[in-house]
Amino acid sequence: MSELAPLPHLVVIPVFAGINALDVTGPAEVLALATRLLPPGSAGYDIRFRAERAGLVETFSGIPLHVGETLREPPVRPDTLLVPGRVDIGADGPVPRVDDAVVAWLREVGPQAGRVASVCAGAHVLAAAGLLDGHRATTHWATADRLAADHPAVVVDADPVFVRSGRIWTSAGLTASMDLTLALVAEDHGDDLALDIARVMVMYLQRSGGQSQFSVPLTHCTGGRADLRTLRRWIADHLDADLSVPVLAARVTMSERHFARVFRAETGTTPGAYVEQLRLEAARRLLERTDQPLPAVARACGFGSVETVHRVFRDHLGATPTAYRRRFRVTVT
Repeated sequence: MSELAPLPHLVVIPVFAGINALDVTGPAEVLALATRLLPPGSAGYDIRFRAERAGLVETFSGIPLHVGETLREPPVRPDTLLVPGRVDIGADGPVPRVDDAVVAWLREVGPQAGRVASVCAGAHVLAAAGLLDGHRATTHWATADRLAADHPAVVVDADPVFVRSGRIWTSAGLTASMDLTLALVAEDHGDDLALDIARVMVMYLQRSGGQSQFSVPLTHCTGGRADLRTLRRWIADHLDADLSVPVLAARVTMSERHFARVFRAETGTTPGAYVEQLRLEAARRLLERTDQPLPAVARACGFGSVETVHRVFRDHLGATPTAYRRRFRVTVT
């Protein structure tokens, strides 16, 4: 008797008129690609949309979304409940839009969901439904103060790209939705699949949750010379190796001087600074996601010593590795 195929991971996204289309389509594209890249027989993602009425829902950009299920249909228990948002620009600045019908539905369905996530101003919708009380959360930087003022039971942090607090995930604005969704995929299926998706979508390597909304990661750049593009990927996969200029220049059969000049023209930075940035990002991910002691992190990322890790964190982040881990460690709270 053959084994039954695993059930797909049910993702439900409630939408309302004026929603930001990218808040919806960005995560949906990541999840759909994850399903396509999973090995045969794996449980992919079943993505469903619900709205107050079935039919076309107009988005902020005017792109219509076709929704076949309504909020009034029998309740479901989503494995992941993903709530997008919308920000209006009023006389006194940005104003998050909170849809009453979606809030009422979230109060019923949210407590039953396996995990709950919001994108951008969707955090205000979750907060209105009481689902963020007692949790640390983020949102678009322009509405973070309002989220804190309107919902004092929520611990608001305006800086990170995304935040996890137990089963609750929240992200910053718009494109951060894809960083958040990559993190959800990584939790479900591992970092390798998330990295494959980032490469296919020509995204930067997944930004860690603790990374500032305003920082720009340098990893896995695309475009330009094929030999340097291949070299950059090799560097990212061999951070614990000797990545000195002589070694890197030899890999692309250039003189050291010519290599340094071409690399800077291609990336806007020196080979040494580029390698240091990649190693820093790798160390941040290990500190956020693992309990590895600092010497092991230093070895895995190619820093060579704990003292070097401390110097790089101090120079780039203004914090010690221990303080960074304490603040941004991804744990259930």
